[in-house]
Amino acid sequence: MPDFLCQPSAARGALLALLVPVSLCVAFPVPETPFNPPTCLCPYTPQAPVVDGTPDEPCWEIAPWTTDFVDIRGGQWPAPAHRTRARLLWDEEALYVAAELVEPGLWGTFTTHDAIIYHEHDFEVFLDPDGDTHDYYELEINALGTVWDLFLTRPYRDDGTALNGWELAGLRSAVALTGTLNRPEDVDQGWTVEMALPWAALREAAHRELPPRPGDAWRLNFSRVEWQLEVVDGAYTKQRDAQGKALPEENWVWAPQGLVAMHYPERWGLLRFTRPGVDAPASDWGPDELAVQDVLMQLYYVQRNRMEEGLPCAAPADPVVPAPGWSPPRVELLERRFVATCDHMDGRSMSVDETGRLRRSR
Repeated sequence: MPDFLCQPSAARGALLALLVPVSLCVAFPVPETPFNPPTCLCPYTPQAPVVDGTPDEPCWEIAPWTTDFVDIRGGQWPAPAHRTRARLLWDEEALYVAAELVEPGLWGTFTTHDAIIYHEHDFEVFLDPDGDTHDYYELEINALGTVWDLFLTRPYRDDGTALNGWELAGLRSAVALTGTLNRPEDVDQGWTVEMALPWAALREAAHRELPPRPGDAWRLNFSRVEWQLEVVDGAYTKQRDAQGKALPEENWVWAPQGLVAMHYPERWGLLRFTRPGVDAPASDWGPDELAVQDVLMQLYYVQRNRMEEGLPCAAPADPVVPAPGWSPPRVELLERRFVATCDHMDGRSMSVDETGRLRRSR
């Protein structure tokens, strides 16, 4: 990793100290780990997989697995009790997702489409095609194959709306179980997932060319929600505290968020599309752009803290240079609005505003 990509993490404290008192930094939740997004390669397949929940077709052999999921807060927290990993393929018609979840106690009861699936064990996919943190997709599925698909206009932190009635038209999904569902008397091995997400459905809010081109990169994350269970009267139920409240769920993810919140799209990893024999253009979301993003988002977190405290936005006293060739952020301020922009000597620019929206121009 280039040295300059690590600079924004070091600059984080300086930005916070320059702009707001430390006591204000708790008003708006801020990720607590350095920004270091993982990358997952998504190769093109000339032969589409059969979406039956068992990703065992030869085409899947060319798709690399993600790294194993970690605690949502980062690697400094205890490792998940059970392994989870995923991989992806694409062709001219769809994006294909496969996942493998080790699970000794298969459990699931929701059978209604668009139920709030994460109230039980589940697997989740998050996609932001253009990486601007707005207009992104969320899909959840449980061990019964019940799906919740929704579209987010922007993150909840930015007063975003979740369009629960939105449907990913043409979505195909399936699960396969290795074990017995809802039977605590035995030990299960786990479950696998397959999904096909048609480009025709994703195109409506992707804000970019679809199918993708080799070299394109999307923001992507996966999540697994795992509840602490016990057996009562021969059935699984959530463990509860002395007041009868369910114990908190475990959140295991591919790209750690640095806090218990999935809806920080700027913290997701990168899904990079490849195609054998096709030369890719210059990398989309290269290391320098990621470094610029980190500096801009730190400014956004600071301004949001000020807004939460009823304070006006403020410009940094000593702005940092995010990466070679890039200018320090210039900040345009209004009482409750701001835009911070970094420019590159080659004409590129990147900005963030008070809604957290990242914009890039080339």
